[in-house]
Amino acid sequence: MARVGCGGYISLTTPRAQPPMNPEVSVVIPAYNRRRMLCDAINSVIAQTQAAWELIVVDDGSTDGTFDDLRCGEMARVLSTAPPACRIVLERTARRGVAAARNRGAALASAPYIAFLDSDDLWMPDKLRRQLAYMRSHPQYPLVQTQEVWMRDGRRMNPGRRHQKRAGDIFEPSLRVCLISCSATMMSAALFREMGGFDERMRACEDYDLWLRILSAHPVGLLDEALVTRRAGHPDQLSAGPALDRFRIRALVKLLAGCELTPAREKAVAQVLAEKCAIYGNGLKRRGRMAEFDIYSNLGHNARIWLEGGPKPSAAHWGGVLETLPTNVDAA
Repeated sequence: MARVGCGGYISLTTPRAQPPMNPEVSVVIPAYNRRRMLCDAINSVIAQTQAAWELIVVDDGSTDGTFDDLRCGEMARVLSTAPPACRIVLERTARRGVAAARNRGAALASAPYIAFLDSDDLWMPDKLRRQLAYMRSHPQYPLVQTQEVWMRDGRRMNPGRRHQKRAGDIFEPSLRVCLISCSATMMSAALFREMGGFDERMRACEDYDLWLRILSAHPVGLLDEALVTRRAGHPDQLSAGPALDRFRIRALVKLLAGCELTPAREKAVAQVLAEKCAIYGNGLKRRGRMAEFDIYSNLGHNARIWLEGGPKPSAAHWGGVLETLPTNVDAA
């Protein structure tokens, strides 16, 4: 049944041959202009074994016919092969970015767990079954990820040592390198809602931001099996865009402004903040963008003064800084 929501979205729940089961996990796929890759991703969900799931696909204002394909094209035929009791929801929204698309999907979710799948990635057939079993047997971890296979332009790659995943308290290692992959995660829906979901003002690095907020309070579990294929190398990949440190800086300032951190963790955040401001500021200076250079240079300078024994800035100070930082991708 299709309906037009007051927010300008179109929602379609596909008719099923049996009444929907109570799903164990809600699968959320955001998509923007990726018809071919999205079809592959959906196929990998339908191939899941021995797991009760529902699928929510949010088309973030695509202009390549993605939603029409989902409703009545090749992807509709793929969706028709899903188990008859699986609930499938297709949603089309205005273009608002991947953070908003994931949040919209999570808002429609009805299961106790949420698993996000990027439209350019794939799951192994046992991903959900194995991850659900791990979460049940490790209740101390409200967020669990798996290992993954990295592919670039059709060729397998080995991630560097600094990208190697681990379990437990990984807050400080995750400050410099994002150690959690969205498509490899499963988390409790309660945790996602408690954290407020993805920050929709973050036009990039929205996952880095959410993981750090979660890791500031919770350990992470690791199912040490490669159950995800991560596909890279295509030109529209946000994580390959320029000046991502701008958004990582914003995420770090948010931690200082709003999270309850130990003094040691506060200093660790400030150290990485100073480093990233120096790197990003140097790039701005080379491009002659001096007004922006001054913003990030001063921010890094204030962090270094604190690290060297100066007065600790208040959370209100960091909150004020946050309001001065740009959020748009184009200006990066």
